[in-house]
Amino acid sequence: MGAQEFEDLVSASFAELPAWVRRAVSDVALMTDDDPPADWTGPGQLLGRFSGVPTTARGERAGGSLPNRIELYRVPILRVSHSRMEVVEQIRRVLRHEIGHALGLGDERLRELDY
Repeated sequence: MGAQEFEDLVSASFAELPAWVRRAVSDVALMTDDDPPADWTGPGQLLGRFSGVPTTARGERAGGSLPNRIELYRVPILRVSHSRMEVVEQIRRVLRHEIGHALGLGDERLRELDY
């Protein structure tokens, strides 16, 4: 799957979210890239990442800091998916997970929610 088709699926997945969720993260840039940063050293494959200050901690952001963003990584998502439908489901799951982080939810709560 090419980069443009992947981006289109990410955009479609975002558009499917309830309006209140889209509004809550309207100041978060939604981006795609082929791979995670080369210096990432966490466990497993990184499928996506939220970078920034969650809504629960706003006001603590330093002046001149980068904008909040969610990145979804095409190659790892394709690697763990065996069909186009699985790619769509992975995008939905990763996007919701990262939006959860943007809203201040931790990994434990997101696992409880199956994100």
